[in-house]
Amino acid sequence: MTAPASAPTPAARPMPAGERVLCAMSGGVDSSVTAALLKDQGYQVIGAMMRFWPDDKRVDTFDSCCSPDAAYEARRVAEQVGVPFYLLDYREQFQRHIVGPFLEEYAHGRTPNPCVNCNTKVKFDELVKKAKMLGCKYVATGHYVKRVENERGDVEFWRGDDPRKDQTYFLWGTPRDALPHILFPVGEMEKPRVREIAAEKGLLTAQKAESQNICFVPGKVQDFVAEHIPQAQGQIREIATGEVVGEHLGTQFYTLGQKKGLGLYQTHKVRHVVHLDPATNTVWVGDYEDCLWNGLKASAANYLIDLAELPSELEVQVRYRTAPVKARVIRADESGFELEFAEAQFAVAPGQSAVLYAGPKLLGGGLIEDHVRTLPS
Repeated sequence: MTAPASAPTPAARPMPAGERVLCAMSGGVDSSVTAALLKDQGYQVIGAMMRFWPDDKRVDTFDSCCSPDAAYEARRVAEQVGVPFYLLDYREQFQRHIVGPFLEEYAHGRTPNPCVNCNTKVKFDELVKKAKMLGCKYVATGHYVKRVENERGDVEFWRGDDPRKDQTYFLWGTPRDALPHILFPVGEMEKPRVREIAAEKGLLTAQKAESQNICFVPGKVQDFVAEHIPQAQGQIREIATGEVVGEHLGTQFYTLGQKKGLGLYQTHKVRHVVHLDPATNTVWVGDYEDCLWNGLKASAANYLIDLAELPSELEVQVRYRTAPVKARVIRADESGFELEFAEAQFAVAPGQSAVLYAGPKLLGGGLIEDHVRTLPS
């Protein structure tokens, strides 16, 4: 591992006239503007939307993105821009790579992030393969990510220029060999400017609201999980003493750090979930300090640089909406890594992503593993 190096200056990428690009269109404003910008830059653009919703689509699922209505809007935008549009069937892959693992993780006491899986296994794996089949050199999306070419000509992913919209956190699992074939035309813009461009071009999605929820989950995640994972009554125990302090209906309904809705016998005490043990169907609770992690271990690692170039000190982001923190690399290999935080972090949830950065540069990431705790008998 090398010492941290100063990040290279972003280089202007070439705009080869006539190159064919498959533009992923979701029916939202970001992908709409992406298609329009690529067309203006001289690319041969093919618009495509990945169909994820099943034939028996439930009410309140796939409504804001990747829905039949969104497909109609994406097709209309493609007509406005003047590019062909195709609806690609990825229902089976979505169920296999996204919905199934989502429920399996909850059943094992973990907190998954399906958007990471969707980008890793479907959008930047399956879709890149489809693009090659269609003779496209590139896949383009509306992610707020910067595509940078370093002094060696290697493609890197950097944080988008709009800090409120940066989406590099979700792309750590992108196959490294796919990086040169991915374009992010709005990555160097802020969201208001994207909407301005859409309005200037008269795109019908210019004022469309953004999607926020998990697309395949109707209502609350807990209700969706309850439909698919049987309830099983178990005990809530105090981590310091082993004392039984409450009962629950399944570890799948809890996440690390949670302090509300625990239903403890002594309701005046403030307790946080500090450990989930599906094997014994036990929820362990404790003080705030019991939820502090001094570091983490991650599995299923993916690196966007040579492992030998991974700096010994870097930044790690353990949730999408939290700031990255400084950390020291204890171990890193092809299977995973171990980090020590500069400052202890609260409730680092197993199953979530630990995403590695050197300044704005995305280095890779992995899936957070649980602590090995010594539990009271």
